Amino acid sequence: MYMGLNLYQHNQTAYEAADRLMEETGKAAVIHPTGTGKSLIAFRLAEEHPNQKLLWLAPSAYIFQTQLENLKRMQSEEVSFPNIRFLTYAKLTAETGEKETAEAERMEAKEKITVAGSGTGKEKIIAAESRMGKTSEEAPDYIVLDEFHRCGASEWGKSVKKLLARYPKAKVLGLSATNIRYLDGQRDMAEELFEGNIASEMTLGEAIAKKILPAPTYVISMYSYQGELKNLEQRIAVSKNPELRKENEKILEELKRTLENAEGLDRIFAGHMQKKDGKYIVFCSGKAHMEEMTAASREWFRLVDKKPHIYRAVYDDPQSNREFRAFQEDGSCHLKLLFCIDMLNEGVHVEDIDGVILLRPTVSPILYLQQIGRSLSAGKKKQPVIFDIVNNFDNLYSIDCLKNEIEDAFARMPDLAAEKRKFYETFRIVDEARDCRMLFDRLAKNLSASWEVYYRAAECYRKTYGNLCPPKSYVTPEGLPLGSWLMTQRRIRLGRTAGNLSGEQIRRLDDLGMEWESGSERSFRRGYDALKQYVQKNGNADVKASYVAEDGFALGKWMTNIRQNRNLNREQEAALEQLGMVWDQRSRQWERNFHAAEEYYRQHGNLLVPQNYRTKEGVSLGLWVANQRRIYEGKKRGAAPLGELRIKRLDGIGMVWKKEQV
Repeated sequence: MYMGLNLYQHNQTAYEAADRLMEETGKAAVIHPTGTGKSLIAFRLAEEHPNQKLLWLAPSAYIFQTQLENLKRMQSEEVSFPNIRFLTYAKLTAETGEKETAEAERMEAKEKITVAGSGTGKEKIIAAESRMGKTSEEAPDYIVLDEFHRCGASEWGKSVKKLLARYPKAKVLGLSATNIRYLDGQRDMAEELFEGNIASEMTLGEAIAKKILPAPTYVISMYSYQGELKNLEQRIAVSKNPELRKENEKILEELKRTLENAEGLDRIFAGHMQKKDGKYIVFCSGKAHMEEMTAASREWFRLVDKKPHIYRAVYDDPQSNREFRAFQEDGSCHLKLLFCIDMLNEGVHVEDIDGVILLRPTVSPILYLQQIGRSLSAGKKKQPVIFDIVNNFDNLYSIDCLKNEIEDAFARMPDLAAEKRKFYETFRIVDEARDCRMLFDRLAKNLSASWEVYYRAAECYRKTYGNLCPPKSYVTPEGLPLGSWLMTQRRIRLGRTAGNLSGEQIRRLDDLGMEWESGSERSFRRGYDALKQYVQKNGNADVKASYVAEDGFALGKWMTNIRQNRNLNREQEAALEQLGMVWDQRSRQWERNFHAAEEYYRQHGNLLVPQNYRTKEGVSLGLWVANQRRIYEGKKRGAAPLGELRIKRLDGIGMVWKKEQV
C-alpha cells in the first residue's frame, strides 16, 4: 500500500510552514539551495490535495522531467500526480500571447458583424473562440513557480503576472535557490512576487553546516594568467618611486617563476580525482569557451584516463537531451565528463555526480553557488570534489563566498561548537595557488602604497571630468584602481579603516574637490529622508517593494536592498528603527495584517471578523485573527508566542481571545 512521500525533515518543516502561510496570505516562497530536494515540497502539496489542480511552471522541461525521475528513484513505489499540469515559462508566454491575439481577432470580427452583418465575420468569431479554448485551461487551485527568480525576466515576468491576475484565488508556491537577481539591480523576487512571505530560507553554507548536504573537498587552481601578468607589468611601469618600482619588479619575477613551477592541471586532476571512472560536470561560459576547454581536456585529464568519455549539453540545443541521457547512463570504466552551458546551472539535479569543475572566467554569486550545488545532494554519503579552476587572481577569492555562509551558519548555532570542529576536519580546502596568491597580495599592496602616484591620477581625473567622483570600479588607463583608492581615503579620514592621512594630504584632496561623504552615505541620507516623509504621510514604515516616491526615488527597492544586505552602521540602523523600520520579513507581514485589523476595527467597532473575510487588498484577515487566537491559546503547533507587546496592541483594537465569545 502506498504510504506517501518520504520527505527529509528540513523539507517537511518547510512544507508545513508554506502550507500555513498559503492559508494565511495565499502565497509562500521556499528558498533552499540546490540539492536539498525543494521540488519534493511541491509534490507533497499535490499529494496532500489530490482533488485540487496544480499548475507547475519551470524554466525548462528538463527540470520537471528530472525532478519526476529523481522522485521515482527515492520512492519505493510508483508515484503519479494526475492533478499536476506542467508548463515552461516560455510555453506560458506563448499561450498568453496566443490567447490575447485570439481575443483581439474575436472582437474585431464581432465589430464587423455589427457594422455590416458579415457572415464571414461569424465564422471568424467561431475560429477565434475555438483557438481561445485551446489556450485556456480550468482554473488552478495552486500555482507552483519553480526557480521563481527567473520570473524577473521581461517576457516571462509579464506572462506570470497576467496568469496570477487571471486566477486571483489560486494559492502560489515559489521554489528557488535564491530570491535575488544579482545582475538585474539586486531585485528581490520574493518581495516582488510573494510580498516577503518566505516560509523557509536556507543558504548553501547553512545546508552544509547542518549536514543536510555533504561537505566537499574544494580544490583551487588557475589555468590562465598571462593577461593578469601584463596588467601588473603596466601598473609597475607607471611608478614614480624608483625603489618601489624595483621592489615590485622583483616580486613580479618571483610570481612568474612560481606560476611556471606550479603543478599543471593534469597533475592536480590526477591527485584529487579519487574516482578515476567517476562522473564530473564541467561548467563553461559559452560555446566558444566550451570548444576551447574540450580541446584542452585530453591533456588535462591524461593522467586520469587517456580516453575520457566527453559529452556536451547546451540549454537551447535539442541534441543535448540525447547527450545528457547518455552521460547519465554511462556505466563504463572510463572517466565521464559532461561539458555544459547554462543547462545545469539550476533545477536539473543529476544523481551519482562525483564532482564539478568550474572553469569560471567571471560568474554571478547565484551561478557560482548553483554550480557548486550540482555535486551536492541531500542524503548523499560520499564526499564530492569541487575543482575551482579560475582564470584570474581576483577569482581566487570566490571561495570566501561559501566560507562566509558556513561561518555565519555556525555563528547562529552556538550549541554546535563541537560539531564545528568535526566539520572542518572533513571540509577540506586545497589551495594549489596559495603561493601565487601570497605574492600577488604583496604586489597589490605595494602598488597601492604610493600615495603620490594615486594623487597625480586623481589630479588628471579632475582635469578631465571636472569632479573627483569616479565609480568605485574605475581604473585608470595605466591600471590604477583610482575609484577604490579614493574610497579608502574617505574611510581612513572617518576612522573606519586603518591608515593615516596628514593635514596636508587632506588639504590637497580638498583642493581637488574631494567629497568626503561616500556614495553609500549619500544614498543612505536620501533613503532616510524619503522614508521619513513616507512615515509622516502614512503613519507607518510599511513600504511596498514597488513604491516610488514623488521625486522619483525608488524607496521600496532601496529598503529591500537595505534589508537584504544589512551593511549599515549601528547609528544608521537605529535611525531607521526610530522611523519604524521592520527588519524581519515575518514581523513585517504581521504588521501588515495588524494594520488591516486596525482598519477593520475603525470601520466596524470590533474585531469579530468572519473566518472567510478577505480585505480588498487580498489580506485573509479572518484567518489571521483566528490564528492569533490559536497562538494565544497555545494551539498552533510550531508558532512562536505572541509576546506581551503584540497581545497589548491586539487588546487595544477589541481582540476577543476566547473562541466561544466570538
